[in-house]
Amino acid sequence: MSDRPIGIFDSGVGGLTVCKAVNELLPAENIIYFGDTARFPYGTRSVETIVRYSREISAHLISRSVKMIVIACNTSSAAALDRLRDELPVPVIGVIDAGARAACARHVAGPIGVIATRATVGSESYVRAIKKIDAGREVLQRQATLFVTITEEGLIDSEIARLAAREYIGDMHLRGVRTLILGCTHFPLLKRAILDVYPDLDLVDTGVEIAHEVRATLHKKNLENIGDPSHKGIIELYASDITDTLQRLKNMFFCKNDAKIEKLIISG
Repeated sequence: MSDRPIGIFDSGVGGLTVCKAVNELLPAENIIYFGDTARFPYGTRSVETIVRYSREISAHLISRSVKMIVIACNTSSAAALDRLRDELPVPVIGVIDAGARAACARHVAGPIGVIATRATVGSESYVRAIKKIDAGREVLQRQATLFVTITEEGLIDSEIARLAAREYIGDMHLRGVRTLILGCTHFPLLKRAILDVYPDLDLVDTGVEIAHEVRATLHKKNLENIGDPSHKGIIELYASDITDTLQRLKNMFFCKNDAKIEKLIISG
């Protein structure tokens, strides 16, 4: 048993979807969340810069005695996961492997689709992860960077979001994609808009999937915070810049929680 916190970080506000999923599945666990909103977006940065940012944030979380680090950012997972696993003294989990496993487990026939940031698509991390599980499976990818802006602007249930869904997903849908990985933590916020356009899609929410992986890893390593069933974990929320979108999502996801967002600047 361990009451040490779980550290979760993302390039911005999207990782709150992961934070919420982990909190709902593991309500007794303490969580420290950091969103690097001042340096957002990561998806247009070089690999070297993404790795540097990820190391800086991870070092801070280690200084807070976390028992695990969850990379909620798909871009950071693609660029920095293997390095952080080699370098850090705690388990490190990324969203890509969890999403790939879920898609392969739920999929029956035809290609698996992935929408993500430009950096994640360019890394082909989802392609490699899926083909490790099912070597013959076709994977179709599309960068959907505008989706990030749409969520940041709060236009999650708008005609703009539905038009973007048609632009980004239409070709993949015509080519037979019916299982679609939402390869950015912002994208689960657009589920309704996507399903309005393509109701037959099976959307893989990587936040939900990684929460199950967190639980399994904590159990395997005997790191669960097991105690009074009525105990609720403490959630600490930090960001390098406090934005209107961050406040809005915090209120949406954690309106019944006392957690406040505090500004925190992390650098090398």
